[in-house]
Amino acid sequence: MNGRFSKMHGLGNDFVVIDARDAPVAMPASRARAIADRHAGIGCDQLIVIEPSDAADVKMRIFNADGSEVEACGNATRCVPLFLGKDVSIETKGGLLDARLIEGGAIVDMGVPRFDWDQIPLAYPMDTRDMPVGWEYLADPSAANVGNPHIVFFRPGMDMAEAARLGAVIETDPLFPARINVNFAEVESPDRIRLIVWERGAGITRACGTGACATAVAAIRRGLAKGPVTVALPGGELTIDWQPGGSISMRGPATHVFDGEADWSRF
Repeated sequence: MNGRFSKMHGLGNDFVVIDARDAPVAMPASRARAIADRHAGIGCDQLIVIEPSDAADVKMRIFNADGSEVEACGNATRCVPLFLGKDVSIETKGGLLDARLIEGGAIVDMGVPRFDWDQIPLAYPMDTRDMPVGWEYLADPSAANVGNPHIVFFRPGMDMAEAARLGAVIETDPLFPARINVNFAEVESPDRIRLIVWERGAGITRACGTGACATAVAAIRRGLAKGPVTVALPGGELTIDWQPGGSISMRGPATHVFDGEADWSRF
């Protein structure tokens, strides 16, 4: 069960990318966790498996470091056209995406965000632009599904340790039956947002493409920002553009680090 893989990253959010178009690779949660393990495996934030698709050029499956399979990953989506060496349409659990190569990275059409409470999903109905909920001193968040579920808090001065502490609590709150990605944002100007993301199933990450999309969309919905918006994450910057009713455009870097070969049956 030998196979080749590539190590890639988008702004430091790193991936093991497996090409399973010609030879299927079984990926139970236990194997995904073992591959992602940074001490006993290859090590990554997410494991990406590229498979054949009847609906697009390829299908992308995404596994978090805890082995859970998730719907979307913006940074990984930018890596797919680089991995394949061409512009590409991509089938994901979160919908169909289009990714186009540019110098140093890619532009991705991330689709139309969803805001209905049952599309996030939440456990019960509420306004998702100004949610009447809070945790400790955090209150009045927004929520959006951009292929996967996100909650966004606008609060200046949040540091990594505090984001990790509160993110772990909020991710698993019963309000979120599918768990949630947690974004801590500071709007520096109408065209620039600083962001820290606690990623569902992975923890604090250097960058989260879908988090940047959800945060920019939430800020635009509230009149705090206007697209295009630069979203500055610990790993670097992404450019997000969105007009209400339309699709989200994400522009940013993608990097190929190295190639390798592994016996997947050993994981």
